[in-house]
Amino acid sequence: MATENKTQPTSVCPLAFIATVENKRRREDALVALELFKKITSLAPIMWGSSIIGFGRYHYKYDSGREGTMLAVGFSPRKANLAFYLGDKFAGAAELYAKLGKYKRSVACLYINKLADVDLNVLSEIIRRDFDNTVQADRTNTS
Repeated sequence: MATENKTQPTSVCPLAFIATVENKRRREDALVALELFKKITSLAPIMWGSSIIGFGRYHYKYDSGREGTMLAVGFSPRKANLAFYLGDKFAGAAELYAKLGKYKRSVACLYINKLADVDLNVLSEIIRRDFDNTVQADRTNTS
C-alpha cells in the first residue's frame, strides 16, 4: 500500500522562503538553523511542501504496509516557534535533551521559541546524532 505523502520536495529556494518569514528574530534564527543543518549534514537544503526545509531523505515502511520517502532531518520557521523535525531514537538522546535548554517536544518534533533559549552545541549534537541514526536505519532497511 504505497500512498504518496502530502509533503513532497519542491523547487522553491529555501533562502527565498526564509526571506518571507515576517518575524525578524525567527527569520534570523532560521538562517542560523539553515547553516547548522548544512554544516552537520553536508547536504544542500530542499524545501518540502510550502514551509519545511529538509536535509537528506529516508524511506520508511510501516507494519500496515504504508511506505514512502520523507526528509531525514529538517526544520520550519513557524509563526509560533521553530519546529525541528528530529527524533530521540539515538544513543544518548535523553541526556542531550536534558541539557538542551528551553523547548517542547512531540513525537517527532522539537519546538523552540528562539535559539537563544537553547545550547547550540547541544542542538547541533542532537541534529548530528538523529541524522546519522536516520541515515543508518535507512541503509539497514533498504539493504
